[in-house]
Amino acid sequence: MKIYNCGLTVYDSAHIGHAKTIVFFDLLRRFLKMKGFQVKYVQNFTDVDDKIIQRANELGVSPSDVSERFINEYFRDFDSINVMRADSYPRATEMMDEIIEMVDMLIRKGAAYVTPSGVYLEVSKVYSYGKLSKTKPSELRAGARVEPDPEKKDPLDFALWKVYKDGPLWDSPWGKGRPGWHIECSAMVHKELGEPIEIHGGGEDLIFPHHENEIAQSETLFSVPLAKAWIHVGMLKLSGEKMSKSVGNVVSVAEFVRRWGPNTLRYYLLSNLYRRQLEYSANSLQKARENWRLIEAAKAITDSFPHVGMVNEKEDDSVIARTALVNFDRALSVDMNTPSALSELLKLSRLINTRFSAGLITGDRKGKVSEAFLRIYHTFGFAPASITEQQKKSVEMKVKERNELRRNGDFQQADQIRRELEGDGFALVDHKGGTLWYKSEYLLPG
Repeated sequence: MKIYNCGLTVYDSAHIGHAKTIVFFDLLRRFLKMKGFQVKYVQNFTDVDDKIIQRANELGVSPSDVSERFINEYFRDFDSINVMRADSYPRATEMMDEIIEMVDMLIRKGAAYVTPSGVYLEVSKVYSYGKLSKTKPSELRAGARVEPDPEKKDPLDFALWKVYKDGPLWDSPWGKGRPGWHIECSAMVHKELGEPIEIHGGGEDLIFPHHENEIAQSETLFSVPLAKAWIHVGMLKLSGEKMSKSVGNVVSVAEFVRRWGPNTLRYYLLSNLYRRQLEYSANSLQKARENWRLIEAAKAITDSFPHVGMVNEKEDDSVIARTALVNFDRALSVDMNTPSALSELLKLSRLINTRFSAGLITGDRKGKVSEAFLRIYHTFGFAPASITEQQKKSVEMKVKERNELRRNGDFQQADQIRRELEGDGFALVDHKGGTLWYKSEYLLPG
């Protein structure tokens, strides 16, 4: 299965609006792999763009320095939230030969024309233009923001190649310049995957003009569908506006992770149906934190006590586990309903926490409930915080000291050790066999 996701234009740090799309596609990919599909996943970087050039001028560096800096930041940020690396990350600057060849082919097919300012695709020559956005060209023409150029035959005609006098330039038969944005992705899909692909996607703001124009170029050239299915992720909004660098209402991925944690971010972004817009609010964030607290505690319990005992004789762990997995699979198989899928993880988390509180933690083999919990947990891409061996030894020593103090009746000093550990982000849960401890995102200051 071939999947292409439109990635970032790398002129600034990634924000959680970007993460909403990227985390969704990460889950989609994990789920398809869990179902046994062979997936080839490609996500591009737009590394030549007017915004990149403007940022480079502001910083007094080269555009390539800017793009390289923010590509490195991208990997740092999304590695931190456990996003699997794509099979390939093509860059626009690596595709110039393919782009120029595709533009030339469109000209020779009579679908594009040359002007002194560059090369444009002639939209009137494209069959069923507007089919993705489900809008007629006349309606798009009336309301669309289009590239101003008196040389264009039609306001909807869009640039395949633009002639420039400065900035990064590449030679072409039509003059030195740079490619249009849309042709970059068409070239990357063609080279990396080949048409048709199974899924093409990105944020909902890309439906028009970007994805509509990709379809126009690619399908005019190759006479096959560019993609069998299109998936568009709803925007993340702050104070009623789309989270956007141009608006300035952004929360960076790095900032969110520092304050709330990577798993809380994943949970928060997936708690809403992917195609719907999500309002960034304190209430929804707090609900995500509380739900994640239940899940992280259940994960710590299953790591230490893989078999969680029966609550009463009427419960059948096989039925509980099978029901959870069937409901989880159904939720994601029917339009990737992540809220319903997460509810199954929460049900299992509450059950595990309840059993642990009741002291039903005997046995060392992995039980059916634990297996179902872990399968769903890992498919969602959650991952516990890593700790060093030195940290582990230090915490274990303090927990041992605290337990000794409690046995001796020195509860004041024991509570002081608990507060110190919690201040370092470690949760402690006392049970009849000792003390369970784990690194907790819930204890981050927020």
